[in-house]
Amino acid sequence: MIRFVVGGAIRKDDISKIIKEMGGDAVEVSVMSDMQAALAIQTKKADFYVGACHTGGGGALSMAIALLTVNKCATVSMPGRPPKEADIVKAVEEGKVAFGFTGDHAEAALAVIVREILKKK
Repeated sequence: MIRFVVGGAIRKDDISKIIKEMGGDAVEVSVMSDMQAALAIQTKKADFYVGACHTGGGGALSMAIALLTVNKCATVSMPGRPPKEADIVKAVEEGKVAFGFTGDHAEAALAVIVREILKKK
């Protein structure tokens, strides 16, 4: 079972639902505050963090970057820059555990993030 936590500033419930639909019985999803979600990753109570905000990095990943370091985080989309599959694949392969994106790119970003994580596990 792969444990996802959803933080970020917007669309938390939507993101949780999308992950559950994509991952089915292979995933467990919890919605938390940014601090709780980052701590869950840090203490190994969860495996992956995803979050959305209007910029893709600030409100989506600020606590994850602060607690997990920037080396474990990836901003996969920003305004005017949709997610690129190759960048997400590379981030998962590099061991990134926290992913941020803009709210309007949630579906596209999660399609690749969840698929690649499921393939890896």
